[in-house]
Amino acid sequence: MKRITLGQSDLSVSRLCLGTMHFGSRDDAASSQTILDRFVEAGGNFLDTANIYARWIDGCSGGESEELIGRWMQERGNRDDLVIATKVGFEYPGVERGLTAELIVEECDKSLKRLGIDRIDLYYAHKDDRNTPVDETLEAFDRLVDTGKVRYIGASNFTAWRLQKSLDIGERDRRPAYIGIQQRYSYLRPRAGTSFEPQLAASEELLDFCAGESFPLLPYSPLLGGAYAREDKSFPAQYEGPDSDARLKALREVAGELGATANQIVIAWMLHHTFPVVPVVAASSVQQIDEIIAAEQLSLTDEQKRRLDAAGV
Repeated sequence: MKRITLGQSDLSVSRLCLGTMHFGSRDDAASSQTILDRFVEAGGNFLDTANIYARWIDGCSGGESEELIGRWMQERGNRDDLVIATKVGFEYPGVERGLTAELIVEECDKSLKRLGIDRIDLYYAHKDDRNTPVDETLEAFDRLVDTGKVRYIGASNFTAWRLQKSLDIGERDRRPAYIGIQQRYSYLRPRAGTSFEPQLAASEELLDFCAGESFPLLPYSPLLGGAYAREDKSFPAQYEGPDSDARLKALREVAGELGATANQIVIAWMLHHTFPVVPVVAASSVQQIDEIIAAEQLSLTDEQKRRLDAAGV
């Protein structure tokens, strides 16, 4: 798997990032470790988790994914070969939502302990906090970078203007800068005015910002929970409409031309963007991760990329 340098950092990451939201919870330990092993064998080195994963699963309270990754790294002895990303900002039992300085510092220590590591490579602000001053949030991240507990920081679920504001304040105060943004993004486009609250979909404004600044986008839910591949699974209601119908038609045409799956074309389309895009992909079986990994090797012609881009109303 190819690698790129992530934004204004020295992190060399695989073109695909493995999302581990349900590892150690919905996906049992054995299955989770098998998928992790397969991803690494294929050249992947970039893992994504969060302190809240997976608090919504019965019997879970958050931290299960981090703990699973920690045990796996200890057993494999491969910590130094990996880029580990985790997040802070959403609520889970005993912890409120927010990005106050105290919460960021405390949650970082908890994540480090669960992961069994002494440094987080990429620490995301998981959800923008309008109730906490931006300079307080950045000062806390600065402290963590200064002490060596965090290497770089990222943003997630931020509007474009709030991201720019954070970058501007960070530059003014000489604080660490967000090096990428993780946002909901897929080939299908949500209808105007629809919401995924508390998640944020990548807006045209954010995409313009990423393109203009060559700012890395790390799309989550790129495959919409398997809806592209499974006839028994509906697309989220926010995507229903003639625009999605037209884009699905183009997607399936290109997939047929290349002998690929719709999932693979979605990933290949993202990797052909003119600015850095590192899809955060998830899988619950080896077959699924193999399908996704193969997409990284697909080449779209300029005409196919233009057709995919132009589809819709």
